Amino acid sequence: MTLFTAIGKTILPSHSPNGSPSPSYDSGSAAFLSLENGETLNAAGGVDGDLGDVDRGGDGEEERGFSVDLGNGTRLRDFKDTDVGYMTTENSEKAQNVSGFPPTGGGNANATSVEFHKEEKLNGDPSPGEEEKKKKKKKKKRRWQDGMETISLEGREIIEDCILAKDRQERARLRQSAMSISDMDQLASKNRESCSVVSPTELEVPRWSSPRDREILDAKKQIMNARTVKSDPELYPPIFRNFSMFRRSYDLMESLLKVYIYKEGEQPIFHQPELTGIYSSEGWFMRHMEGSRRFLVEEPRQAHLFYMPFSSHFLQMQLYVPDSHSHDNLIEFLQKYVSTIAAKYPFWNRTDGADHFLVSCHDWATHETWRAMGTSVRALCNADTTEDFVVGKDVSLPETNVRSVQDPARNLGGRPGRKRTLLAFFAGQMHGYLRPALLQHWGDDPDMVILGPLPPSGSGGGSKGKKAVNYAQYMKSSRFCVCPRGFEVNSPRVVEAIFYECVPVIISDNFVPPFFEVLDWGAFSVIIEEKDVPRLKEILLSISRPRYLALQTGVRKVQKHFLWHDQPTRYDLFHMILHSVWFNRVFQLRSSPDGASTVGR
Repeated sequence: MTLFTAIGKTILPSHSPNGSPSPSYDSGSAAFLSLENGETLNAAGGVDGDLGDVDRGGDGEEERGFSVDLGNGTRLRDFKDTDVGYMTTENSEKAQNVSGFPPTGGGNANATSVEFHKEEKLNGDPSPGEEEKKKKKKKKKRRWQDGMETISLEGREIIEDCILAKDRQERARLRQSAMSISDMDQLASKNRESCSVVSPTELEVPRWSSPRDREILDAKKQIMNARTVKSDPELYPPIFRNFSMFRRSYDLMESLLKVYIYKEGEQPIFHQPELTGIYSSEGWFMRHMEGSRRFLVEEPRQAHLFYMPFSSHFLQMQLYVPDSHSHDNLIEFLQKYVSTIAAKYPFWNRTDGADHFLVSCHDWATHETWRAMGTSVRALCNADTTEDFVVGKDVSLPETNVRSVQDPARNLGGRPGRKRTLLAFFAGQMHGYLRPALLQHWGDDPDMVILGPLPPSGSGGGSKGKKAVNYAQYMKSSRFCVCPRGFEVNSPRVVEAIFYECVPVIISDNFVPPFFEVLDWGAFSVIIEEKDVPRLKEILLSISRPRYLALQTGVRKVQKHFLWHDQPTRYDLFHMILHSVWFNRVFQLRSSPDGASTVGR
């Protein structure tokens, strides 16, 4: 059974005349489709026996659906959340292409057009009153665009790169050809040159000049003209893109950078770091930033950067309304916060927030911070180029799963590369469409351990005859650790692999790796496109022994840059996050012909 995909397109919400967010609607994406007889066609290409309810958005809520009539007596049903509204057509109305993009692959001009329609009630024709309500509802749902997408398919061929409007609340992403690292480099350069690099509104020249801007411009000049450095007792040059520039930039950050932290905001959303779990990166950074003696200033006019200290996870826990399938109130909360600091202080308005930054690890943060804080430098775990992540301005934040506050770096290391007997390892929940495909292709391979969730430690349970082993032991014994995307592009497995000195194999199209600005991920990881999952073993076996040992050495050397410590140390995770924020801000700022500083121009 082949995989049928319908792809999402980014649609930014707009403001209504009174300043409140207007809802945005779209048709979402088809990731789980069912045949009328109850079998499920899932995105892994397999057929499951039980349909059940599907949580597509990762928010713990069930979704309902619409159907796709293939015209041959078979109906496919996609699971959708209809509470927030979707663009749909009734009966045989054809969808119209409004994406602004031509289909880029797999489609056929002569293929059969697929029609969308909602499930009809079985109790007869609707009354005139009901018909009028349906017309009004349909008109409301179509107000953000002038039509729907058209997709076509021929037989059972896969339709690739079909673009449909994306539902923001479901966070169904725009699927496109995977971006290579060189593509991301070009995009970063383009974004830094663009006057509209960051966001909802074009950045303006700072409304008045600041001595801090001149200091940053001078630092930029020094970084770009850094003296060549080939070695350092504390660092390993091969893992860096440009080691000399990194060294100079880091030294200037330590000697020059000053940060002001806004005092506004109440706990737990503000000023309360969460130090355990998969969102702990934002908490550990907050803890160390608020406790810093080197970088903090009490006088905001002395600051080069302004930190907005909130927790995206606590924001979700405190304000998200269960079953609402809406993030509008979370977005409005952040908008009110920005309005507060902009009214109380002059600094946001001077640069439209370009010298402000945030550190947020929850999956929703990429979208939720865009409206209010899209002009700022955002360190985000969900670093997806097809979402609202801006390469060259935003920072890819490592997702760390901290289990012990007392010793966040415990149990590090693993077997030497020459003594790792297992080719590759993955175990985890079957989130998203990629992991089931991985399990389907490689779950029975004798040279790899590819599993679903491992049994609880000590339960003695195994899977498919494989001996029950602790998750960390598998990573410590494997040459490669597979890090596939789940619902989103990011995964804590990338950092876990580095912890256990296992070469990470990243399978997540359009994911910007952490510290992309400075680290050369080709020196300590393997990046594979999602479409190449069937070739996974072939690709890994093609890596020569010397090349593998070089990669594993890179993993061991880069490890220090991904560790939290009770007290920050040079080049650790806290300093690397702050450095990437600093680095991206430095390269955002440019001199205009009259000598004034400009942002993103």
